[in-house]
Amino acid sequence: MTRTLLRIGLLLNPLAGIGGAVGLKGSDGLELQALAKQRSGTPQAAIRTQVFLKQLQTMLGIQMDQIQWFTWAEEMGAGVLAGAGLEAQVLGRCDGPSSGRDSQIAASTLSAEGIDLLVFAGGDGTARDVLLGLNAETTVLGLPSGVKMHSGVFAISPAAAAEVVAALAVGGLVGRMAREVRDYVPIQKSNNINTLQGFQAVGTQHFGDLWVPESSGFLQQMKVGGMEDESLVVAEITNYMLDGFGVNQKQALVFGPGSTCLAIKQAFGIEGTLLGCDVLLRDGEILQDLTAAELLVLSREQRLHLVMSFTRNQGFLFGRGNQQITAGLIRQLNRPNDITLVGSRSKLASLEGRPLLVDTGDAELDAELARVYPILTGYDEFLLYRVARDFSLFS
Repeated sequence: MTRTLLRIGLLLNPLAGIGGAVGLKGSDGLELQALAKQRSGTPQAAIRTQVFLKQLQTMLGIQMDQIQWFTWAEEMGAGVLAGAGLEAQVLGRCDGPSSGRDSQIAASTLSAEGIDLLVFAGGDGTARDVLLGLNAETTVLGLPSGVKMHSGVFAISPAAAAEVVAALAVGGLVGRMAREVRDYVPIQKSNNINTLQGFQAVGTQHFGDLWVPESSGFLQQMKVGGMEDESLVVAEITNYMLDGFGVNQKQALVFGPGSTCLAIKQAFGIEGTLLGCDVLLRDGEILQDLTAAELLVLSREQRLHLVMSFTRNQGFLFGRGNQQITAGLIRQLNRPNDITLVGSRSKLASLEGRPLLVDTGDAELDAELARVYPILTGYDEFLLYRVARDFSLFS
């Protein structure tokens, strides 16, 4: 059985943008939507999503069948996918006209399905709904379709969004970063139904952050003459780990084998074993070179956080040189939150677009692990990269 390359959720706000061309400053709320309809406003989400899908199909061709789509019924996603000739798993529907609450429920359900990326079409109001409903670790990409789009989670255009998704599909280096969700808030209100036209002053408010993909060329990200200084990168990764886990360590940290992990171990005050698995408990106690059985017992006693790298050129994440990390141990983790993957861009580039590989001895688990993960590649710098069971499927 093959595993699709990407699990993408698609969510549309069917009324996004309806107020823009008819002189309204937003499309949020039943009253404003009703007024926009009276003025013959045209919703934009379906139109913009059609452009995105057409561009994506042009770029990927037959590789489109490696994407598995998840969506909401009818005008919230399923309709536009069917119109593009794409099959999708429909996870729910709304009763009657859709609302912001429906978008929140849909985002929550799609996120819980374990999607690699949620693509949503709307504006700032939709971004706020997605923020409220989404699992905090889910990566999103907004298709600009609303009247208000001050948030940093939107692609420049639907075509630009297609380029990001296509880069993910073919193994390109795609960054992952937190971007703000912002929306207008009134500073002084009036009773004028024309919403923001009735405000004597408006401003934008920060409502939270969402993870978004950011596609960029490999050489453009390098610091020195287009070449990456591996030791500097490892130092940046190590400093980020120390800042993130060292001050307020809430879990026992399990460091896998390899030179990258060894540098991190040593920064945490662990002498470390190059080819072994070492643990830093919450109370500061150090356990070195643990066996698979010892790690499994530990995982049943307390919550663990696993720090792992992968083999250069081969790209093995689990199943080669780290057999201490068993399927049983991985199943004890709250995935993907309890796993931090680390490695330089140069190391990822050595794979030449092939995915990272897993071979835990548990075929069902291998299939579950096959998805897109953020890889820590520097200080607070992440790239999204695929994990699969067999790179021949994508070569």
